[in-house]
Amino acid sequence: RLALPSLNYLLSYLTVSIEPLPPVVVGDAVTLKCNFKTDGKMREIVWYRVTDGGTIKQKIFTFDAMFSTNFSHMENYRKREDLVYQSTVRLPEVRISDNGPYECHVGIYDRATWEKVVLASGNIFLNVMAPPTSISVIAADTPAPFSRYQAQNFTLVCVVSGGKPAPLVYFKRDGEPIEATPLPEPPAATGNWAPRNLLHRDLDDTKVPQSVAEGEMGGGPPNTAEPPRGLVAERDPTTEAIPETVVSREFPRWVHVAEPIYYFRHTHVPISDGTVEARATLTWTLNPQIDNEALFSCEVKHPALSMPMQSEVTLVAPKGPKIIMTPVRARVGDTVRILVQGFQNEVFPEPLFTWTRVGSRLLDGSAEHAGKELVLERVPAELNGSMYRCTAQNPLGSTDTHTRLIVFENPNIPRGTEDSNGSVTSHRSFRLVLALTLTVILELT
Repeated sequence: RLALPSLNYLLSYLTVSIEPLPPVVVGDAVTLKCNFKTDGKMREIVWYRVTDGGTIKQKIFTFDAMFSTNFSHMENYRKREDLVYQSTVRLPEVRISDNGPYECHVGIYDRATWEKVVLASGNIFLNVMAPPTSISVIAADTPAPFSRYQAQNFTLVCVVSGGKPAPLVYFKRDGEPIEATPLPEPPAATGNWAPRNLLHRDLDDTKVPQSVAEGEMGGGPPNTAEPPRGLVAERDPTTEAIPETVVSREFPRWVHVAEPIYYFRHTHVPISDGTVEARATLTWTLNPQIDNEALFSCEVKHPALSMPMQSEVTLVAPKGPKIIMTPVRARVGDTVRILVQGFQNEVFPEPLFTWTRVGSRLLDGSAEHAGKELVLERVPAELNGSMYRCTAQNPLGSTDTHTRLIVFENPNIPRGTEDSNGSVTSHRSFRLVLALTLTVILELT
């Protein structure tokens, strides 16, 4: 009988493994290493980038041994000779798009036939991390009015963009971590405590013109007389009267009966570039008396960051609005703009602005106007001495600024020729009145 050779001498073997990699950061250089051991003759090495859940394999590197002499050939195929090879693929600057699985396929010729190719493969998942690119803290539902007699909830929102994976987000108050209750949904309108019942005040003694308050402190009667209506004659700039501006400020009269409880919620939304946008909300029942000028910070921890990333805001009620009026010397028929240019302090959150005319309606007939700017078109003489109130408020407090409009006569418009809107009466009407007057005089004579 003819003895068959041992299968150990007829069959080649091939093992493939890829060295594991820790997560890498965008911009790093990465080397993928494919190790394989065989006693066969090399045929090819192919690296694939796997996409779309494994349905698509994109070649990123190919080595064909038939056209290369880099690998030595074994002279005696019956002699087992273990050879260890390594194939590397270097990615100089990884991107988010490089994240995903990779495969290394190795083919050798079978020792028994030299025609059949034996294949083996290994795979690895390249985890690419990206540090957050931006962080900001905003107030939800703003601008919002100031609540004088009722407690209200307040929410800070921390928005973190550009990170992968989702970062760890937390809040601090005045440098100390806040112990917050996790909440899947925002809290109800009521807080963890109930404010006491407050009596309605017909008179708000915090909203008193500065001149009145000073008069009361000095013991003298307050000066509440309205300025005379009519035009103000042109005068030398050095003696020009400056429009009166009065500032007042208000805080609530209610107080907390217990420390507030903070509620925390964290969500993240995938972005098309492979990163996520994380949003963390901190909600509590606002107490302007203790929360005004409190420093809140949002901090982010991420494995791609060497140190925490943070953004901070200080809750501040508006104080001392700066009002400018253009033109500085308003004349009959001019368009006057009264604008809030800024405040004496950094205000957060964004305030809500409301304009009213003291004792009357605005020029367009409305009771109030919302916005930082009030525009009075073609001011008539009747607006001389009129007082305008700008109320700037946010959930932490409210402040009023009063400014007086001084209207000067316009030499280009004769007295009595402007209507109630400041427009000049037509010359046709003037000629008609003159003709009627002459007719009556002629008939009488």
